[in-house]
Amino acid sequence: MKTPLPRAVGCALVLLASFGSTLALATDITPAETKAIAEEGYVYGLPIVMNYAIMYDYAVDKNSSQFKAPFNQIDSLHHVATYKDTAIISPNSDTPYSMLFMDLRSEPIVLSVPAVEKPRYYTVQLIDGNTYNFGYIGGRATGNEAGDYMVVGPDWKGTTPQGIKKVFRSRTQLPFAVFRTQLFNPADMPNVVAIQSGYKAQPLSTYLKQPAPPAAPTIDFPKINKNLVKTDFFKYLDFALQLAPATPDEAAIRAKLARIGIGAGKDFNFQDLSAEQKAAVVQGMQAGHVKVEDGIKNLGTKINGWNIAGAGGDSAFYNGDWLKRAAVAQAGIYANDAEEATYPLSKTLPNDESLDGSKHNYTITFPAEQLPPVNAFWSVTMYDGKSQLLIKNPINRYLINSPMLPDMKKNADGSLTLYIQKDSPGADKERNWLPAPDDLIYLVMRLYWPKTETPSILPPGKGTWSPPEIVKVN
Repeated sequence: MKTPLPRAVGCALVLLASFGSTLALATDITPAETKAIAEEGYVYGLPIVMNYAIMYDYAVDKNSSQFKAPFNQIDSLHHVATYKDTAIISPNSDTPYSMLFMDLRSEPIVLSVPAVEKPRYYTVQLIDGNTYNFGYIGGRATGNEAGDYMVVGPDWKGTTPQGIKKVFRSRTQLPFAVFRTQLFNPADMPNVVAIQSGYKAQPLSTYLKQPAPPAAPTIDFPKINKNLVKTDFFKYLDFALQLAPATPDEAAIRAKLARIGIGAGKDFNFQDLSAEQKAAVVQGMQAGHVKVEDGIKNLGTKINGWNIAGAGGDSAFYNGDWLKRAAVAQAGIYANDAEEATYPLSKTLPNDESLDGSKHNYTITFPAEQLPPVNAFWSVTMYDGKSQLLIKNPINRYLINSPMLPDMKKNADGSLTLYIQKDSPGADKERNWLPAPDDLIYLVMRLYWPKTETPSILPPGKGTWSPPEIVKVN
């Protein structure tokens, strides 16, 4: 299943021979060793560089079309994602996002959330620069009551003040918080906006009404775009690693990277290599890219044409499996823990034939009483199969989800059929229509807060509930 990278990183990472950056290779390293290290380094570094690209767009480059807000300021979108949102692949279009990149170098950040009335689902996902989820605030994890929570950096050693319900520790200095607030229907947006206005982020000193500590040094963030990523992948990795103290599970890979001049504070220079070593680096990175693409195919369990993966997780979930981490990031960066949301993904029929809206129409039928089992809600979202972005369509519909059920038409036997095609299936079926691209199709099913009792999709790929197969209509 060929899956491109986020737009900010781009297909340019199908790397070719012009890197530019400053390398002092170990004198005893062979081209074969260089190739092996570059391959492993690409797999290890891909999620880190992808995250940096998004952070640069969202919080650094004020001229970016995707810029949200400076560090430590929450930006709330008062709409769900559309085809115009291109910084992140496979974006969720169910819940208006609020987003926050934090700078924890000088002091912790306190996140405050308002009370959120049930049954509305909301969650705050905390993600470090390695793309590890390091905690959750929200209905499933902490309840729907108002509360103050503290996010601290890897080196913080202070005491927890009164009033803080929980402390979350990031392994990196510039973590990301993604707030998702359920929208029931378009008319519900003012209610979502009111909740979003209750999300607050403030430095600990402000929260305590105390003087602020000395400010951390200004960071000279290296500019990023798809061409620079192509040429300077390892340079970006060098930079990002300065903000991510090494942990025991990273000792081996960082030692290998150091042998070819890659690491925190280093400056990799491709141009200083011999022709033989240059070729080895290029070949290694290309091999790493292929390995990640192949890794996506093995992320989960294939059932009825859907790949049901364990989604994302914390550092223990990955346990030093850099390929798994890279494959999850490339399939859909910032994936939730499976307990928060589980994602059946599909680009093919059960026989592995590619889904192609230019050639065929398709259906998905949920048998009566067999809709996805969730505590919150479920959805099926349509993406372009090549870019993994939402597609422009005549009815501005990017997904079908459970809040839409009252307006949908069920079959006589109580089952529910979704029509997956580029053209309208007709007025009588249009309410069940999920518009497809005139090209390859990528479908993502999302089960938010999946049930743990039978029937359940948990554990992913081994549960008692499975998504129905996608059927090609003749």
